[in-house]
Amino acid sequence: MNIRTLKSKRLFEKSLYIQYADKMMSLCFRYIGNLQDAEEVLHNGFIKVFNNMNKLKNENSLGNWIRSIMINECLMHIRRRTNFKNVSLDKLKQIESDENIYSKLESEDYYKLINELAIGYRTIFNLYAIEGFKHKEIAEMLNISESTSRSQLTKARKELRRKLKTGEFSYG
Repeated sequence: MNIRTLKSKRLFEKSLYIQYADKMMSLCFRYIGNLQDAEEVLHNGFIKVFNNMNKLKNENSLGNWIRSIMINECLMHIRRRTNFKNVSLDKLKQIESDENIYSKLESEDYYKLINELAIGYRTIFNLYAIEGFKHKEIAEMLNISESTSRSQLTKARKELRRKLKTGEFSYG
């Protein structure tokens, strides 16, 4: 690779980073919940993106491809830090559903609230409710059962409702 090609490649990588870094940082922080670790995951993810550009099959799906790499990096980070099968599940009392309560939140408040969830709840909630994965896909990604995925999603939703109803979280 000559110097001109290398400079061109670096400019392309810089441009790509500038275009996607903020969105991907938001995604990483939503999963990781810690700014320093989220930055580390973001940088590791972009290294994978840059090293694997030749594997991108369709340039029109670049954003989705980068997003999937970042999600996988987040999940690998979580797996390294947590034995996912042994995430403790709090015993939460049943709270009646009030779906309208979510409409009162600004998106930034909603992400703060999600970030307060236990890591198991937060991961499942992000994958299912925000990223749109099915329970079967989540179970395969995290090496857990589909019923564990469903259970943690239900408990995450209950915890979100509980925090909103009891005033543990102020929105607006």
